[in-house]
Amino acid sequence: MNCTIENTLLRGEITPPPSKSLAHRAILCAALADGVSTLHNIAFSEDIQATCRAVTLLGAKITEQNGSLQITGAQKKETHGHFDCGESGSTLRFIIPLALAFGGSFSFSGSGLLNLGKRPLTPYLRYFDEQKISWSLQKDPFLLSAEGQLSSGTYRLEGNISSQFLTGLLFALPLCEGDSEIQIDGILESAGYVDLTLSALTAFGITVENQNYNIFRIPGGQRYQPTDYTVEPDYSQAAFFLAAGAIGGTVCVRGMKNDSLQGDRKILSILQNMGIEIRKTENGLCAERISHRSSVIDAADCPDIIPIAALVAAVTEGKTEIINASRLRIKECDRLAATVSELNNIGGRVEEYPDKMIIFGQKKLRGGTFDSHNDHRMAMTAAIAAGCSETPIILKGFQSVKKSYPDFFEDYKKLGGKMKTE
Repeated sequence: MNCTIENTLLRGEITPPPSKSLAHRAILCAALADGVSTLHNIAFSEDIQATCRAVTLLGAKITEQNGSLQITGAQKKETHGHFDCGESGSTLRFIIPLALAFGGSFSFSGSGLLNLGKRPLTPYLRYFDEQKISWSLQKDPFLLSAEGQLSSGTYRLEGNISSQFLTGLLFALPLCEGDSEIQIDGILESAGYVDLTLSALTAFGITVENQNYNIFRIPGGQRYQPTDYTVEPDYSQAAFFLAAGAIGGTVCVRGMKNDSLQGDRKILSILQNMGIEIRKTENGLCAERISHRSSVIDAADCPDIIPIAALVAAVTEGKTEIINASRLRIKECDRLAATVSELNNIGGRVEEYPDKMIIFGQKKLRGGTFDSHNDHRMAMTAAIAAGCSETPIILKGFQSVKKSYPDFFEDYKKLGGKMKTE
C-alpha cells in the first residue's frame, strides 16, 4: 500500500516504544527460567510476536496483560516442532541453537515478503557438521531442518559476522552439561548488541566471563532464574524523532536512559558530529541544528540507524561519508543500496560503493516517490524526510513499520505529521 506524506515539521513530545533488541532477549531468558517472570513495557511488533511463538513451542507459557508479559519458563527436555520466524532474523538466529540445546528435530521457516534464506547461517551449519547434527536447507522459500543435540565445547566466530550468532550461542550454551568457550577471530563488530545480551543474561542469573570481547567462557549446567524486568525505550526508534528535530522540527524524546547499553545510542554522537546540538531538558532529549559539518560515520556497530542518519546528512551542507556499511546489504533489504537509491529519488546526492556511501548535503530535498523495500527503517526514514522536502513524499509499502513499530504513524500524526493512504 502507498501513502502520501505532506511536508510538515514535527512538534511535541514522544516516548519511543520499548527496545525490540532488549525485548527479544528478555523473552528468551524468561522462557528458559525455572519459574515465572514478569516483563514490563513490551510492544507487540511482528518480530516480538515471532519470538513469543518460538518460546511457546519450546514449552514456555505466556500471558499478556496491559503491555506486560508473564512467562512461565519451559522445562528443558527433548522436543520437536516447526518454528515460523516470520520476518525476524533475530528470532531465527537466536532460536536455532536454543532448540538444539533442548535436543530433538526441528524445522525453521520465514514468511512474508522477506526471504530469511538471504541471511547467512554458515556458522551454525558448520557446527552442525562438526557435531553430527543432521540438517537440510532450502533457500527459496526458506526452510531449515535440523535434528540432534547441541554440545558444549569450543566455538569460533569471525568478529565481522552478525552478533546474532554469538548471542544465540550465549543463550544456549549455559544449558549444556559441560563448559564452553567462544573464541572471536578479529575485532568483534556490533559489540553493543553483545552487551545487551550479557546484561540480560546477568539479570536472569546466568554467568558468562567476557575476556575483552575476544573469548567468552560459559560454565555449563546453569539455570536461568526468574525475575521482574522492565524494557527501556528504544534508541533506534528515538533516532527518527531526534532526526525530526535535527532537520528543523521541535521534538522532545522522553524516557531515554543516559547510561543505556544500546548500540544505537550512537545516534547522539552521530548527530552532534554533524553540527546538531542534543539538549537534555526536564522533559527529555531535544535535537536542534546549530551548524553544518562534514563528518564520517562508522556503520559497523549501528546498521539500524544508518538510513535516518543518511537522511540528516543529505540536508547537512558538506560531505558525509558512511563507512563499514556492507552489513546493511543483508538486513530486511539491501539497505545500503536502498538508502542510496531512495534518497536520490527524492533529490539527494548520494554515491554508492561496495561498503560505504558518500553523501553531498544540500539545504532541501525535492520530494517524490520513496520505496520502503518492505523495510521498516526505510519507511520511517521516508516519513521524516517529508519534513525537509519541497513536495510530498509518496511512500510505497508504508505498512512495513509493523515489523518493529506498529504505532509509528499514529505517533507521527500526534506530532503534527500529515499522511493519507491511497
